[in-house]
Amino acid sequence: MRIAVVGSGGREHALLATLAQSPEVDRLFAVPGNAGTAEVAENVPGVGATDAAGLASFAEAKRVDLTIIGPEQPLVAGVADEFLDRGLPVFGPTAAAARIEGSKAFAKEVMAAAGVPTARSESFTDPAAAIAALDDFGPPWVVKADGLAAGKGVTVTGDHAAARAAVEAALVGKVHGEAGQTILLEEFLEGPEASVFAVTDGRTVLPLAPARDHKRVGDGDTGPNTGGMGAFSPLPDVDDDLVEEIRRTVLEPTVAELGRRGARYQGLLYAGLTLTPAGPRVLEFNCRFGDPETQVILPRMTSDLADLVWAAAEGTLSGCKVSWDPRAGVTVVLAAGGYPGSYRTGLEVEGLQAAAARPGIHLFHAGTALDPDGRVRTAGGRVLGVTALGDDLADARARAYQAAELVQFGGAHYRRDIAAPPP
Repeated sequence: MRIAVVGSGGREHALLATLAQSPEVDRLFAVPGNAGTAEVAENVPGVGATDAAGLASFAEAKRVDLTIIGPEQPLVAGVADEFLDRGLPVFGPTAAAARIEGSKAFAKEVMAAAGVPTARSESFTDPAAAIAALDDFGPPWVVKADGLAAGKGVTVTGDHAAARAAVEAALVGKVHGEAGQTILLEEFLEGPEASVFAVTDGRTVLPLAPARDHKRVGDGDTGPNTGGMGAFSPLPDVDDDLVEEIRRTVLEPTVAELGRRGARYQGLLYAGLTLTPAGPRVLEFNCRFGDPETQVILPRMTSDLADLVWAAAEGTLSGCKVSWDPRAGVTVVLAAGGYPGSYRTGLEVEGLQAAAARPGIHLFHAGTALDPDGRVRTAGGRVLGVTALGDDLADARARAYQAAELVQFGGAHYRRDIAAPPP
């Protein structure tokens, strides 16, 4: 089987590294890929991730059997639609179904229709109306941009002035561009968060192992939100029974409601949840594998990922099962100096071989590129994910940090409390 994976981040490297282990796979393409994907796949730098026609034509020319679309932007832009229109197998929802991530207001509408438990919310396009409604929602206040904002469109604050500033920044200052033309004020949900992914062909919904990510840049969940600074799996507070409840009350009703609207969902549905005292409540949906949770979930998968994604794309997921390594996983993200603000690129990354040689370690490149001399250099804000498997979370955590210390580039920083026990 020939498989192409669209994207250039740590999620895509994790997907390709896992697919490379399948006896069903004989050739892999990364479009466009990074320095890490080049080790397991053929990088294809000439086609843009949202160039639907170009991607589909590449798949046809290279006789690609299945294309997996990694990031949300091409899915929301309708890349999967182009593949389906040409009769090309693709893992990823159509634009109509990807609205579950592309518009938070749409997701709330779907959840209301499907009876999915979530936070109370209201959407606004008028800044004065949104500011007037703040007293109905906080403190603390949750202000969300409706559209895609690269993981940085959510403000959670106990300060009324900061909440007002977030409203004005989106609706007046246009800091999120089109993504912030509509905002949501949302009820704050108390409790730990969990990420539960599910592979679906539009009928069968098959959950994967749960994970928890750390979004804020600083230890103790301080500082601004990022795309994710680390993750761990499994979760001590999410057992198999709770995953089954989430499948039954959240994932299946959402897929069914989208189907009723003519948007059959094939691909990966990601539920970001808060575990409240009243039960799990949906914070958000994503229409693709999460990053960095993918980097900690896939190394624990012992069943064949290629078989799983092929079955989802072909509509034959019924009867499929997923098996897991009982060991725990921890991923620590190494970020560029200044991230999530401005940062330099082009810095040489050293120590990769030494870190990769440690037992139980997987290195997933995110923001990297090869220079003409074959050296790995930084090319993004989140540069590398260091994933470790261990006998338990404490063991995996120790292994991850020991390996992370061996990787060096100018200004590198990472959180020191990923998967740490609660204080």
